[in-house]
Amino acid sequence: MDAPIVVGFDGTDESAAAALWAAREAERRGLPLELLQAWPWRGPHVLGTPDAQRWARQRLARQEVELRAGRSGVEVSAVHVPEDPVWALETAGRTAAMLVLGSRALGAVRGFVPGSVGLAVAGRAACPTVVVRTADPAGGGTAVDGPGPVVLAADLRPGAAPAVDFALECAALRSARLHAVRAWEPPTGAEYLGPVELAELEITERRRLTEALEPGCRLHPGVRVTAETVSGPRTRAVVEAADGAQLLVIGRRSRRLPVGPHLGAVAHAALHHAHCPVAVVPCD
Repeated sequence: MDAPIVVGFDGTDESAAAALWAAREAERRGLPLELLQAWPWRGPHVLGTPDAQRWARQRLARQEVELRAGRSGVEVSAVHVPEDPVWALETAGRTAAMLVLGSRALGAVRGFVPGSVGLAVAGRAACPTVVVRTADPAGGGTAVDGPGPVVLAADLRPGAAPAVDFALECAALRSARLHAVRAWEPPTGAEYLGPVELAELEITERRRLTEALEPGCRLHPGVRVTAETVSGPRTRAVVEAADGAQLLVIGRRSRRLPVGPHLGAVAHAALHHAHCPVAVVPCD
């Protein structure tokens, strides 16, 4: 059986938007969709009352019916587990094709809130994790696909190929352009270099970016690829490049840390400020 796309569902508008995005993605890929509801109802607090549990299960069942009706070609299932959400989603991610979570908007200035669950799962999951936005008050951030490109935050370090391949695959499925952006900062002492030397550094960065994309492009020859190098901070360059994109893809290095989310500064910035869905892909 094909690995499913798993959505973290808690009954909120954010999780419903994530479920809708995931259903479209499951339809594109020909994969089953699983709604996973995980709340740790072990104590006498309000979330553990029979009424709360009954409401949650009803909301889960209603969402399952709605998705089945709207995406008749997608196999939809729903499961409820009384477990910690991070643990349940991480466990599901070991056999899932993709995890999808929702994120709520705070507005154009304050950005988005992925939440502690989203940050933890995106930093640890064994499969790609996509964080989907609901519309913010300023009109940006939506779960609906648009005509824009798929944007890749290009990482030239060894082991970043999974993020490149995932971005190209997503672009191919959407018949979209892939735009790879590589931000670099001049070395110490660059202020003493002349225009010719700085231009040579820029050419070198463009060549390195092209070489990093080549293996994946050979696997997806039908995808139009554009590449951009930007001199400056990566966080700002990536968030700005994602404006108007259908999806932003960021690679995540595997870090063996005992606690806490394992995300870098670029992923953190994108999850809080990029208006499009953000995919965090584990890399070597």
